[in-house]
Amino acid sequence: MHPVIVVGAGISGVACARALAAADMPVVLLDRGHRIGGRMASKLLDERAVDLGASYFTVSDDRFRAEVERWEAAGLARPWTDTFQVLEAGAEPSSKQGPVRYAAPGALRSLVEELARPLDVRRTAAEQVTHGDDGLAVDAQPASAVVLAMPDPQAVTLLGAGLQDVAGELTRTWDPVLALVARFAERTWDLNGAFVNGDDDLEWIADDGRRRGDDAPVLVAHSTSARAARHLDDPDAAEPALREALVRVLGLDADPVGTLVKRWSHAKPAGERDAAYLLDDRLLGACGDGWGSPKVEGAYLSGHHLGEELVRRLS
Repeated sequence: MHPVIVVGAGISGVACARALAAADMPVVLLDRGHRIGGRMASKLLDERAVDLGASYFTVSDDRFRAEVERWEAAGLARPWTDTFQVLEAGAEPSSKQGPVRYAAPGALRSLVEELARPLDVRRTAAEQVTHGDDGLAVDAQPASAVVLAMPDPQAVTLLGAGLQDVAGELTRTWDPVLALVARFAERTWDLNGAFVNGDDDLEWIADDGRRRGDDAPVLVAHSTSARAARHLDDPDAAEPALREALVRVLGLDADPVGTLVKRWSHAKPAGERDAAYLLDDRLLGACGDGWGSPKVEGAYLSGHHLGEELVRRLS
């Protein structure tokens, strides 16, 4: 039996591969990045990992809850907060309570890396998926099934001979975001996170020190999609505006001592899609946070359920 090839090692692709491996199905996981994790990404700054992509995750499904409880027991994940501030120009700050948000002391990427530990992960960029008389293949490597665990616009670029019709199923658009990491000399604020309403530049601020549990004076701010769209070719050019907006919105007395801007061209799925994953008769599948719920939990479940369905069809 040829292996199932999963392209994309974010949490959805890894969850899919885990479900296949648990049923003793041969599976290979391909990822083009230097490190796996997708948008649960982090970067080491001053010997400390900072979450750059997803800010947190919530739990509502029992299957995902079991995974989270395992992470908690191992010290890999921790409850963070159920309350964020709401900031809006001309209005007093308010608080918004919701479900418990979870974070990871070692950054969210560490959770994906832990899930992938027993898997066959290969750091290589897939160029094309094709379908012919001999079935599916990724860059001429035969596969029993192929899973594209990535946003629709990226998945479409991989569709080669015999698969162009799938493009009609992969039409969801995505909004861009720029993430500004701002390191300060000391903490002069008191918040876990804040939704920013009505600002031209920012829509979310996370206290990475509170999130990670070490109280480091580090904030991570996410831009509006409109601001990001103007700077996709040169994200660093947005740094002055994002830094000024962060200082202004929080009323800070000091500028950061260091900053970094990370571009997410496909950060947030737009619109709605009820299906939890895609899987056609050729056993070409797609999964991720663009399917089902656009959250970390939704991405995990999308991949996990697709993996279980592939096991059923291949057994």
